[in-house]
Amino acid sequence: MNMPTNLADWLAYLEAQHPKAIDMGLERVAQVRDALGLRLDCPVVTVGGTNGKGSTCAMMEAILLQAGYKVGLYTSPHLVHFNERARVAGEIVSDDALIEQFAAVEAARGDVSLTYFEFTTLAILRLFAQAGLDAVILEVGLGGRLDAVNVIDADVAVVTSVDIDHTEYLGVTREQIGFEKAGIFRAGRPAICSDPVPPQSLIDHAEKIGADLWLLGRDFNYSGDKQQWNYGGRSVRRNALGYPGLRGANQLLNACAALAALEALRDRLPLGAQEVRSGLAMVELPGRFQVMPGRPTVILDVAHNPHAAAALSQNLGNMGFHPYTYAVFGAMADKDIDGIIAHMKPLVDHWCVTDLPLPRAASAAQIAEKLSEAGVESGAADAEHSIATFASPAEAYANARSRAGENDRIAVFGSFLTVAGVIAARKSEYH
Repeated sequence: MNMPTNLADWLAYLEAQHPKAIDMGLERVAQVRDALGLRLDCPVVTVGGTNGKGSTCAMMEAILLQAGYKVGLYTSPHLVHFNERARVAGEIVSDDALIEQFAAVEAARGDVSLTYFEFTTLAILRLFAQAGLDAVILEVGLGGRLDAVNVIDADVAVVTSVDIDHTEYLGVTREQIGFEKAGIFRAGRPAICSDPVPPQSLIDHAEKIGADLWLLGRDFNYSGDKQQWNYGGRSVRRNALGYPGLRGANQLLNACAALAALEALRDRLPLGAQEVRSGLAMVELPGRFQVMPGRPTVILDVAHNPHAAAALSQNLGNMGFHPYTYAVFGAMADKDIDGIIAHMKPLVDHWCVTDLPLPRAASAAQIAEKLSEAGVESGAADAEHSIATFASPAEAYANARSRAGENDRIAVFGSFLTVAGVIAARKSEYH
């Protein structure tokens, strides 16, 4: 058979290769990993958690780059381009680099069937293995124990937070989900949890396998005032730190997790105080309480579960007065949409709800119905409160823009696809 020759064709090919989009388990991935002879010869940090994974990974990468280390970072999903999932030395990898690795995985897999995520994960891991890196940071896709990323033994594993999400795969309680997240821990190696109230299942699993568990409040902590903050670990203190470049109330917890992981690796990846300060100040991550320049104020946030919506609600509440808040909101049908609405309802005046371009997305009509059931009033567009439905995030955003005054704000949230659609719409607006 003729192999695809460009990235778009490869990705389309991979999407059609496996009967299920998500197929939890490591046996097939491990088989192809071994066929590839895949191993990473530098420190590896694997980061899981319900929310905060991407921010924690981005902070670690930024600090290590400031210290002059060559870092590989793997995250998912992407916002606009697939290539965003892999960075080497701070640069997004090229189409050609990915295509070369896709061909290698395809040649090695034989008759083993891989999902899109499993295949692309192996390809990016192989790219990292060949890149001569000083450190690799891997973000878990879903859960931990059975996620494709977990075929690599992490030198340090981080669980940022544990809350209810992906219940059809991970369980319906924090205890069940905590056990799945703890699956990235390894015997005798640092296992860091920055959730202020970790599930007992996570603690029990770490103890059972003999991981070196670091808990927030016991092994590392933070304190601070409005100007600066301090990190205290087992053997490292970092004082008078500036607040991270990423905005939002939960970012100190994520920064703490990042600094604890780097403290655990200090013998292999030493860091100076200025490198930590600069990295935290310069870190960027699209779509995490990202406040765009200009008026009306536009906030992009990939919050797609109640835990993340609670943080978004708190961050919006801390912003100061805006006469009206417009929501551009689209979500997957399997999410706790009622829970998200409950957190956002007190802050939103006008809801612009949207379909999303995936079969498993909730329709705008379904979301509108849930808003009505939650007691959101829907008057005409010029009333105090309204609900309107749209076929795409771009159309929902255009409507919010047309109605919002320059002192109002527009919050875009509910899914990576909602944010990605608005990012694309804004790009075409300015070009």
